[in-house]
Amino acid sequence: MPFLRPLLLALLLLAGAATAASAAQVDTLAIPSAAMRKTYRAAVVLPASYAKNKKAKYPVLYLLHGAYGHFGDWLKSTPDKQTVHRLADQYNLIIVLPEGETFAFYLDSPVSPGSQFETYLTREVLPKIDQTYRTVADRRGRVIAGLSMGGHGALYLSARHPDLYCAAGSMSGALDLRSVNRRLSPTNAAQRAQLWAPVLGSEIDNPERFVANSVVSLIDLMQRNNLPLIIDCGVDDGLLEINREVHRRLLYSGTPHDYTERPGAHTWEYWQNALPYQVLFLQQVLKSNGVTVPL
Repeated sequence: MPFLRPLLLALLLLAGAATAASAAQVDTLAIPSAAMRKTYRAAVVLPASYAKNKKAKYPVLYLLHGAYGHFGDWLKSTPDKQTVHRLADQYNLIIVLPEGETFAFYLDSPVSPGSQFETYLTREVLPKIDQTYRTVADRRGRVIAGLSMGGHGALYLSARHPDLYCAAGSMSGALDLRSVNRRLSPTNAAQRAQLWAPVLGSEIDNPERFVANSVVSLIDLMQRNNLPLIIDCGVDDGLLEINREVHRRLLYSGTPHDYTERPGAHTWEYWQNALPYQVLFLQQVLKSNGVTVPL
């Protein structure tokens, strides 16, 4: 009936306002780096309950972006732009999206003082987040994951800093920095060499740097740390064989981990599908540590 339309519209508007009010909120935080003498930004996704539950301390997921990207990618590049917001609300989890630059691989460059992202993430970003928000400010309440370059970063940082994180995940991880196992045309090889030059120098002149900084070379550390790990990759992804190799080495070393191959390629559609599985896995670790915030 015509007279019901204004009432229905009002109810829909109220429902929309209630949903918006209860949805996760995003802060953009400036985090200076003394190591690199510059300031980067991070997005911080706060679950809706954070503003209301003033006494609770929240666990934190550090979610890393891939190469050629920046800190906002997880918020703007997934087909469903609310993916990360919903996961923050679903698990009462703070999700931090830090800057990793376009091709820094979350390591400390021996070549460039302006590319010290291992130091930045571990010594500058983590303390800033713990000082700014009500977090579980120790390893029991911190997990880390990422896609592609960020998958490498998550496994690399957690392997080298088991005192900071209690679990890690990689989606479509670029887990071997070397050119081996990659089918590169001369043009692609030249482009890749140009990208690596400011970070690790020449692979031909300094192959040991590429070996030492590759996740595939850190299996002994992962075995010793015994952190819960989750790794997945799409069956049509060019990085599949590298992920399979890491999986094989972890199996051979007897290192427990969750490994999955599922349909998909190196795309945001794949990562949007993969992320909920990763967060569920990581949430179970946080739950076993007794640091989750009840819904």
